[in-house]
Amino acid sequence: MREDFLHFIWKFRLYTKELYTTGGEELIVIHPGQHNADAGPDFTNAQIRLGKTRWAGNTEIHVKSSEWYVHGHHTDNAYSNIILHVVYEHDRSVYDRNGREVPTLELKGKFSESIFQKYFYYLNNKNWIPCEKDLHYLSIEKVNIWLNSLLIGRMERKAANLRSLLEHNKNNFEETFYQVLAGNFGFKINEQPFRMLAAVLPLQILGRHKNSLMQIEALLFGSAGLLNADFQDEYPRALKKEFEFLRNKYQLVPVQGHLWKFMRLRPPNFPTIRIAQFAALVHKSQRLFMKIIETDGIAGLIELFDVEASSYWDNHFVFDKPSEGSTKKLGKEAIQNLLLNTVVQMLFLYSLVKADERYQEKAVEFLMQIEPEINSIIKGWKAVGIDAKNAFESQALIELKNNYCNQKKCLSCSIGLDLLKMNS
Repeated sequence: MREDFLHFIWKFRLYTKELYTTGGEELIVIHPGQHNADAGPDFTNAQIRLGKTRWAGNTEIHVKSSEWYVHGHHTDNAYSNIILHVVYEHDRSVYDRNGREVPTLELKGKFSESIFQKYFYYLNNKNWIPCEKDLHYLSIEKVNIWLNSLLIGRMERKAANLRSLLEHNKNNFEETFYQVLAGNFGFKINEQPFRMLAAVLPLQILGRHKNSLMQIEALLFGSAGLLNADFQDEYPRALKKEFEFLRNKYQLVPVQGHLWKFMRLRPPNFPTIRIAQFAALVHKSQRLFMKIIETDGIAGLIELFDVEASSYWDNHFVFDKPSEGSTKKLGKEAIQNLLLNTVVQMLFLYSLVKADERYQEKAVEFLMQIEPEINSIIKGWKAVGIDAKNAFESQALIELKNNYCNQKKCLSCSIGLDLLKMNS
């Protein structure tokens, strides 16, 4: 038996109707109280009737009564107002620090053992998700209600994590958006050096050169530590010369060039191409975040991010090494990734800071218009019968898999709870 399972039985009243304490008093549960995840009693503000007396206070739950002493509750003042001790097995009477015997309810034999058998099965099976063989018992409407809750919680948590960066930037949303966008331009493999690049090269400096793509590229490639070689091509030589002037002017300290990763990347994803595309976006867009705030519909967002690297990169993937000719446009999948991980996150942050739900609603609308991610988790959900139709659903399914299913947190999952209660 597990204590968290007893919490579940108590919280949802999945026990027999006629209850008596171990002392023989009739017990009526008026309200089980609020589940307490912090230190102190397991449930607060419970209401019960013992005999003819109504009690209000806290309840504590253990597998065995004797755990009261193992946990030191008999000397802890926080447990002096316990109105009921709920246990699976009563093996001894317990007293609080004032010497008062605490009324005890033994749950053994008072709930359906099939519930625990199902829970034990969920905890110990090797399925991709614990409840995959039972999912068909739930309506898609119930599943979607839980996914909606998970998605909003996930996005609020991620946005809240960005708040410290916003505060570091003195509540400058444009600078914060620029830094988050830069990191996501690295697409995981080069996320860290891209973040470092945005940290050493503030948006304010780039803004002073907004009318010159060549100067923006010089600042970005130079600050990235990628202009240190003796180049043969005229273009990188010109960038290097321009950067040396701008570097002295702004006292810039470049990122170490060796941090950028090229290995195991397709050439279109090389950091040189991503930096050139990032430069084109900075050059094209003034006050980009405010434009996003004012944009309605996914088509307008895609247009904002529809950029391509400068003409030098039409036949290069790296400096001084010619390649077959092709324009280096930011692709559809890359744009959707940036919308999902930058635009939506920053809109949620903006909504939290401004206490304006309109921007949260806009972010949700964008998510529902973005195609779902294609990865092993989303493929796994499709295999068990849940097919994500958009990024809203795929993000919620990723949250469910990583933070609930993988951790066997069935008792914290609405789907798991509903399936377990079917066995009561």
